[in-house]
Amino acid sequence: MIERISQFIQNQGISVRSFEQSISASDGMIRRAINNKTDIQSKWLSVIADNYPHLNLEWLITGRGSMLKETPQPLSLPTINYEYKGAPYYNVDFIGGFDLVLNDQTINPDYYINFEPYNKPGVVWCNITGHSMEPELSNGDYIALKEMTDPVQYLPYGEIYAIVTESYRTVKRIGKADQKDFIRLIPTNKSPEYSPQDIPISMIQKVYAVLGSMHRLF
Repeated sequence: MIERISQFIQNQGISVRSFEQSISASDGMIRRAINNKTDIQSKWLSVIADNYPHLNLEWLITGRGSMLKETPQPLSLPTINYEYKGAPYYNVDFIGGFDLVLNDQTINPDYYINFEPYNKPGVVWCNITGHSMEPELSNGDYIALKEMTDPVQYLPYGEIYAIVTESYRTVKRIGKADQKDFIRLIPTNKSPEYSPQDIPISMIQKVYAVLGSMHRLF
């Protein structure tokens, strides 16, 4: 460990004495340890960590990883464009309820949303309306979707999906129904006006995994 302390001091471009002063160590304590190749007492680790928060303590103690903590890159804000950058946005509402809607899918996207976590093949953006999935998904949110090709009955229960039938689109958490060949659609909102509903699997035309959401930003 003392060898790694020596490496860190050199990396910082400071003298050993300056390092000793920064951690309030006695004059020559670190220098003697470096020269004699003896480790310092563990109590100094917390002092070093407090004075050098960018130092990776796991590296200092074990030698694993990088010397310095990685600075997290700020997440870029989503932007819209008409240049095919990102995932396409379609002006289609998925109802956070069971209201009837028209299923005239838009052929061409209105624009593209460039938001790095969701710039993946097969991902599309739509909207959710209604309140049955609050507080997880709010009325007017953009939702990132990806179509699932597995049969509905084999999809993981407990996850949120966008369901398309001939009569409506809805976003719900799915669960196991009591009846065979049915699936249970479960709202998040615990208000009495919202309740789980079992529907025949045969009604379902398409299923999309809800990958994420964001509030309206544009």
